[in-house]
Amino acid sequence: MPDAKATEHARLLELREQLERHNHLYHVLDDPQISDAEYDRLFREAVELEARHPEWVTPDSPTQRVGGAPVAGFRVVEHAVQMLSLDNAMSREELIAFDARVRRYLATAEELAYSAEPKYDGVAVELVYEQGRFALGSTRGDGRTGEDVSHNLRTVRTIPLRLRGAKPPPLLEVRGEVLMPLADFARLNEERAALGLEPFANPRNSTAGTLRQLDPKSAASRPLEFFVYGIGRGEEWLGAKAHSELLARLRELGFRVDTRREECVGIAGALAFHEGLERERDGLPYEVDGTVVKVDDFALQRRLGTLNRSPRWAIAFKFPPRQETTRVIGIEASVGRTGTLTPVAVLEPVRIGGVTVEHATLHNQDEIDRLDVRVGDTVFVERAGDVIPKVVKVVRERRPPDTVPYRLPETCPICGERTVRSEGEVALRCPNPRCPAKLRERLRHFASRNALDIDGLGEKRVDQLVSAERVKRPSDLFGLTAEKLAALEGMGEKSAQNLVEALERAKNTSSARFLYALGIRHVGEHVAAVLARAYPDLSRLLDATSDELEAVDEIGPTIALAIRLWLDEPENRDEFQRLRELLRISSAPVRELAESTTLAGRTCVITGTLEEPRSTWKARLEAAGAKVTDSVSKKTSFLLAGENAGAKLEKARELGVAVIDEREAARLIAEGPGA
Repeated sequence: MPDAKATEHARLLELREQLERHNHLYHVLDDPQISDAEYDRLFREAVELEARHPEWVTPDSPTQRVGGAPVAGFRVVEHAVQMLSLDNAMSREELIAFDARVRRYLATAEELAYSAEPKYDGVAVELVYEQGRFALGSTRGDGRTGEDVSHNLRTVRTIPLRLRGAKPPPLLEVRGEVLMPLADFARLNEERAALGLEPFANPRNSTAGTLRQLDPKSAASRPLEFFVYGIGRGEEWLGAKAHSELLARLRELGFRVDTRREECVGIAGALAFHEGLERERDGLPYEVDGTVVKVDDFALQRRLGTLNRSPRWAIAFKFPPRQETTRVIGIEASVGRTGTLTPVAVLEPVRIGGVTVEHATLHNQDEIDRLDVRVGDTVFVERAGDVIPKVVKVVRERRPPDTVPYRLPETCPICGERTVRSEGEVALRCPNPRCPAKLRERLRHFASRNALDIDGLGEKRVDQLVSAERVKRPSDLFGLTAEKLAALEGMGEKSAQNLVEALERAKNTSSARFLYALGIRHVGEHVAAVLARAYPDLSRLLDATSDELEAVDEIGPTIALAIRLWLDEPENRDEFQRLRELLRISSAPVRELAESTTLAGRTCVITGTLEEPRSTWKARLEAAGAKVTDSVSKKTSFLLAGENAGAKLEKARELGVAVIDEREAARLIAEGPGA
């Protein structure tokens, strides 16, 4: 049996893979498949695991990044100042804890001035103005790069094409949200229905789809609006000293600022604003899923600084997920890349938050047993803006008398192979390496952006290739010709040639990408990079024993066993060799995963009685890039203080040095690369 630490590490790797997938579905494909509430649960679980084990934090963790990557087809734009996302508070207690954390960091007991405003459920964009004229508009993308959608943003009437005022700033980067009013969304779906087109799932999907239209006439025909909420570069020209002042200046320049915002004294004022907004929620003209609370003073914002993916001075206080009741009319099992069977409840259609819901995830057999959900049951379904919500409760009192407990099938619903459940695992799996469902998911993973990044090999094309039996394993992709592809329905000669060229480009790859693309269980991007660094000669990996794999730093017994089992399958071993011969795999060393951290260059002092030895904290902080000294001075960035801190604590307070506890220190170490 794996030990507890190995189990936790394996769970973290699984969470990272899930979060990356759902980031891609939500931010890139506009095809979300879990609710916001479920995503938040997975994200928070990953954050908690990394807080307990800071040594596991890596730059490629979803907790260290924002969102997903830009889609192909639009020019990539690099943001001069990173567009960050926000941490979430899900309760009053968590918002109050945010306030306490901020004031502790600032070493003040006084109430702070906060700005509170609606958190829109739209698409974040950046607008660049040069000499007062609109020059460029892009989506947030992954926070560092986005997509150039200027041609569509120009059609949004609430975006000024020229700034008001006699002396516009030479350069101004404005951030805000593009969204579609609910009434206009309803009319748009009525028009689509009348034309026999599939309606949009929700206003956010319709907004994202509109911004990705290649023809600006399509965007111009759809009623989008824009609310400004901040800026990138140009703050010094505007001369604002607080967020509230900034919005007033932007309003003067011609931008639309939401009137549903307030300046609040203390966190109690922000709570009152949030409660009022929640009461108004169903009557608002657009989708809102919470309140954004920001420290108003810019000088304090600068002192607080930012983490890698979010600012310390702001938080999103989310509304409770929406729930409705409906009836389960069926339960289906889907098969994933590693053969995992995932049960999905088929529901009587129900409207939740303006969206018709027909499916809900049930996760696994253990979750089905915990809920005791059966076909025919009336259930509570929860949704927070996504397409596939989850069942949260069964109404036992309304259960029909003839229902029976549901069990995942003993044979794969796709290939008929007998399913297996490994000791100590929740998942039921199909072990058949030739299962068409596994092959489809395996090919999608193989072609994904962070694997071989094969442009043009999307979900529908993969389905076609598998159904036509043109591809039976990933290596078969490189035997495809333009003639073979052009024979597929809907595939023209130009598209076929483009895909062949994309496959040829994909042959140039790195060891880390190759290992990740194989789809070995528990081998995400970070583990693939670790393996590539440990085994520059991939033939050595092929024959590495479990003990040798475990000897590699960050490879535990669970991962080592998964790798060994995968490589011991004759078909996998053969595929490994075939791909090595087909691909041009670079053996260049993988760059270090932590070139710089948010603690790099910062000076800290440790004092008082701590739960862990000071020597341990000193080693951790120095490994994260900090300089640990013995005395507090004006140059000290922060003081890590335990009980009975004494004179050093007094000196820190006297000098205005930030004072943190062990929990905050672990959080800082876990932040990873700096912005």
